Amino acid sequence: MKKIILSILALSGIFSIYWFQFRDTNTSTAPKQEAIKVKKHSETFNNRIDSLLQSYFEIKAAFVNADSTKAKLASDSFITLAGRLNIEELKTDSAGIFESAAAFINEIQSGAKSLSAQKNITEMRQDFKGISDNIYPLLKTIHYEGKKLYWQNCPMAFGDNNGADWISNTEEILNPYLGKNHPEYKSSMLHCGVIKDTIQ
Repeated sequence: MKKIILSILALSGIFSIYWFQFRDTNTSTAPKQEAIKVKKHSETFNNRIDSLLQSYFEIKAAFVNADSTKAKLASDSFITLAGRLNIEELKTDSAGIFESAAAFINEIQSGAKSLSAQKNITEMRQDFKGISDNIYPLLKTIHYEGKKLYWQNCPMAFGDNNGADWISNTEEILNPYLGKNHPEYKSSMLHCGVIKDTIQ
């Protein structure tokens, strides 16, 4: 009986030594998560993003002036430029960046096509809101390398407590949802809005 007890104690001791000595090595075998890597973009890529943004700002300016014809023309150009974005080089960045960018671009193009087909300026502005809501995370995802931009918001773009956002290339608030010629507010709400974020 003594031999059995001694054997059990010996085995327990060996197990305890093994546990304390080797437990750290067993828990560190899980692969470490890679940090997000984004390489510097090519000049061509940046130029195409800048052209897309310029077209976006033309749509925004048309809405500030309540000019639906100009908004549609600028939107048609925007659709073409969005189709020319070559995001293949994003495949060399961390996993997921290319796929996310492709999804945002698809949503942006869909919104612009809908905007071009609308006849009511309020509906067009709703589509512009959708475009803005996708172009902002696109720029964040690709780590935009251009000039400083401003993510702005009007808390009452479509009525009380029904706000909307847009991107501007200036700090000045020029509201594309209420604009200069609003049927109710005229130009009194042109500068209604705040800066929520900067993109640079």
